[in-house]
Amino acid sequence: KWSTGSNYNNRKSGTSGGSCPKCVFKMSSGKESVANGTAGHQYQGILERALFSTLTTVPCCVFLFINGTMLFTLRSKPVFYETPRYVLLFNLLFADTVQMTLSQLMYVIAACRIRLTYPVCGFLSMIADLTNEVSPLTLVVMSVERYVAVCYPLRHAAIITVRNTGVAILLVWTFCSLNVLTRVVLLLEFPFEELESLQMKDFCSDIAMLVGSLSDHYDRVYTCFLFISATVAITSSYIGVMVAARSASTDRASAQKARNTLLLHLLQLGLSLSSTIYNPLLVALSRVVRRLVFVRVQNVFYLCIFIFPRCLSSLIYGIRDQTIRPILIYHLCCKLKLPAVTA
Repeated sequence: KWSTGSNYNNRKSGTSGGSCPKCVFKMSSGKESVANGTAGHQYQGILERALFSTLTTVPCCVFLFINGTMLFTLRSKPVFYETPRYVLLFNLLFADTVQMTLSQLMYVIAACRIRLTYPVCGFLSMIADLTNEVSPLTLVVMSVERYVAVCYPLRHAAIITVRNTGVAILLVWTFCSLNVLTRVVLLLEFPFEELESLQMKDFCSDIAMLVGSLSDHYDRVYTCFLFISATVAITSSYIGVMVAARSASTDRASAQKARNTLLLHLLQLGLSLSSTIYNPLLVALSRVVRRLVFVRVQNVFYLCIFIFPRCLSSLIYGIRDQTIRPILIYHLCCKLKLPAVTA
């Protein structure tokens, strides 16, 4: 039957047995087209990775330069490091800058297809988590400082001192460090000795380090607690300032300025804590979309959730604050004094 069929096919193709040159040519052409298509997809993937890496790295470098200049500005004059709210701003910018640097470093490592070991990835992830949690808690302390300044103006200088501010910052870092240590303890319960190698099979990320169900549950509970606590604290401060603004004994201009500042803090908090929905959102997307679409959406989320919120603090305070603005512009222009233009 197979021979009859082959003879039929040979007759139909106009040949008599043996190999078919046209068929061989078609088969080889098909293989070449498949190979060319595969090479084209690989080339397109490389170009896409290079494009996304450029689109994320360039803005990140610009914002890192602005944040670094802002940090230098906040240490350039005594008025900055002797004023509690500027000390809090320095802490916020420092945490945002470290977090943005580590996030971009991990992004570039993943884009270059470099797979780290579990200890190295764990160290980078824990430091990134630490600074990521310091930011919203610092915003809470800054909101409380504005609340005291408006509602208790006569006692503000006695309550909000540089020493008390330093203690508050120390408590924030200690609380976040305890959370990181808890994550490390939960991570140690994973049987790493059963692995063939400590080399990761996937790219380094927070999701990759949630190796146990207990770690995943703890991460969700802590995230909800942090989000609710910070939101309640800043909202309560805003309501307190609104109530104080209606009092006749309160400076209306100061209360209005504090209310706008608290609204900005609430906006910053929302953007900062938007990173808490990053992992659950990616997990949900990974189940319904193809990998290529997932990677593209992940890049967009990375820009909107991680990069953009980290640069807002320096832009907001650098533009709004009359004390910081001229010195920041002076340092951003590399200490160049522009000559006056005469008519």
